[in-house]
Parts: sequence; structure tokens; C-alpha cells
Amino acid sequence: MTTHANDNQRGGIVPRGLRRVDAASYICISPSLFDEMVRDGRMPGPRMINSRTVWDRFELDEAFEALPRKEAANPWDA
Repeated sequence: MTTHANDNQRGGIVPRGLRRVDAASYICISPSLFDEMVRDGRMPGPRMINSRTVWDRFELDEAFEALPRKEAANPWDA
């Protein structure tokens, strides 16, 4: 089986810093929604590595964990 690694996964390395599009993909949303969530504070702002803008994967994990859960009916109450 052949797998094709993207730029962020070459050599089996899982990146800590993600580009904007990759950060949005990481949390399964579009880049435009990701931008909105960064602006309103639901997602963290980027970090700078020289002139490169990247998002910290660990900070994305923390922000994702803080998102509200969808309220669902308890199936045992039916």
C-alpha cells in the first residue's frame, strides 16, 4: 500500500505548528470559519516563526476541548 504524505507529515513527523488551512482541516472546518473563530476568540491566534504564521496544534486541542457540546436527549429517558 502506498501512502502520500503531505508537506507536514514527511518522515513520519507530526507537526506541532500548522499552517492556516491545515489548522482548519485539523479541526474539520473550512478556512473561512476558522478565521471567524480566531477573530472571536474560540480558536487561538497564530504564532510567528520569522515571517511564517503557524498555529500551535496543542493550543488548537485546548480550544477544541473548550467548545460547547451539542445538547442531546438522554436515550434512557425515552
